[in-house]
Amino acid sequence: MAYDRYVAICKPLHYGTLLGSRACVHMAAAAWGSAFLNSLIHTVNTFSIPLCQGNAVDQFFCEIPQIFKLSCSRSYLREVGLLLISCGLAFGCFVFIMLSYVQIFRAVLRIPSEQGRHKAFSTCLPHLGVVSLYVSTALFAYLKPPSISPPSLDLVVAVLYSVVPPVVNPFIYSMRNQELKDALKKLIQSLVFQQQ
Repeated sequence: MAYDRYVAICKPLHYGTLLGSRACVHMAAAAWGSAFLNSLIHTVNTFSIPLCQGNAVDQFFCEIPQIFKLSCSRSYLREVGLLLISCGLAFGCFVFIMLSYVQIFRAVLRIPSEQGRHKAFSTCLPHLGVVSLYVSTALFAYLKPPSISPPSLDLVVAVLYSVVPPVVNPFIYSMRNQELKDALKKLIQSLVFQQQ
């Protein structure tokens, strides 16, 4: 998304060339392939960790930090190393996104009209907000020491980075659609009218 916004704002005349269907397929394949490989490595490694404190996790889905709490051997150090590699990859993606947005904001601030700047910012800021929420909460969840976190905090952080961004994304991006805005206004007006 950051690259799409970068090309659309900073190189609009080259948009069709730089972001054709072939480029989109390559970017999607790279994202899905790296995510699949990362999850496969973590899954195989997690199943090799011996558990000595039972197999009940304090959350409604298994997370690697929660499984570490159940481990009784030093073999989890491999998984910690893999987590650090994953965090490095995520940080690299985050830096790429930030550099893209620095270029975007530089280009947007040079737009002479207020309406043009507002339109450009309205397409970029929601994406940046969701990415920032995801990266900050995921880094907090995986890099904090397990001794300082109560189970309720672990659960809140896990929901923040694994549930909220995917749920919020469709709403954020569809709110730019005028037909959806009109339908939402009608729905709210009908609900208010029914309550009166």
